Amino acid sequence: MNTSEASCLIKAEALRLGFSACGICEPGFVGDQAIYLQKWLEKGFHGRMAYMERNVEKRCNPLLLVENAHSVVVVAMNYYPERKQQSDAALVSYYAYGKDYHLVVKERLQQLYAYIHREIAPVNGRVFCDTAPLLEKYHAVKAGLGWIGKNTQLIIPGKGSFFFLGELVLDIPLAYDEAFAVNRCGGCTKCIDACPTKALTAPGELNANRCLSYLSIEYAGELPEFYAKAAGHRVYGCDTCNQVCPWNSDAVPTIVPEFSSSEALLALSPETIDVLDEAGFDTLFSHSPIHRIGLGRLKRNLAHINT
Repeated sequence: MNTSEASCLIKAEALRLGFSACGICEPGFVGDQAIYLQKWLEKGFHGRMAYMERNVEKRCNPLLLVENAHSVVVVAMNYYPERKQQSDAALVSYYAYGKDYHLVVKERLQQLYAYIHREIAPVNGRVFCDTAPLLEKYHAVKAGLGWIGKNTQLIIPGKGSFFFLGELVLDIPLAYDEAFAVNRCGGCTKCIDACPTKALTAPGELNANRCLSYLSIEYAGELPEFYAKAAGHRVYGCDTCNQVCPWNSDAVPTIVPEFSSSEALLALSPETIDVLDEAGFDTLFSHSPIHRIGLGRLKRNLAHINT
């Protein structure tokens, strides 16, 4: 089987498994992106995400992650919800409406890996979904999926930006897609203008120290004073820069059942969280990415509603 035929079969299987897009690129050093990453870290824009400072060489070169790597298969899975919370609910980011994406995307990728090994060629490699030092959005652009918008999100033309990314780094050669070369944001600055905390300091540059998603999810300390006014009813994450993006007018609800909005999530209120104990928290969020932050941090976020 030649590489073009193999790549076509892999993409077809990815779509069958529920992914919305699939592209393939050659692994290698990320070039100018490594310079950008270093400058971003030097500015301290990664906040307390110390893991961003580790394994920088691997982050900038997937050849250091998988021996004899020849291909990176990049997939995108839609999580845009059909039903959404009311504005007076305890608001959580759309990506947390369903089951933890790490589990869902990785399981489908493992199925895709098994398919390649069984139907294409014996293969060695690794499965990634936000679980290793790999510049996912860079490789998605290189694999032709879309471009990185001014809100730092990958935007897929005709589909928007409400997507999880995942990758297979493999030791077999495949046909590579042409990189997405054009940034289609144009003169639009809606995401920058709408950011509640002005965390988007320049087109394509995010200062995590001011980002509501970072502060409510990754950050374990005492929240800064500006958080309460900006957060409103948000208790987990923030979707503003995606919600205002004109490219998301094309967004359609996910067909992945694991990402369906649960009734409990849609009905989540500040009062519900306020009375939660550890057992109730575990029951309500056992399969959700929200479980990662723990009850204490969730209540910390809640304390700032309407203060």
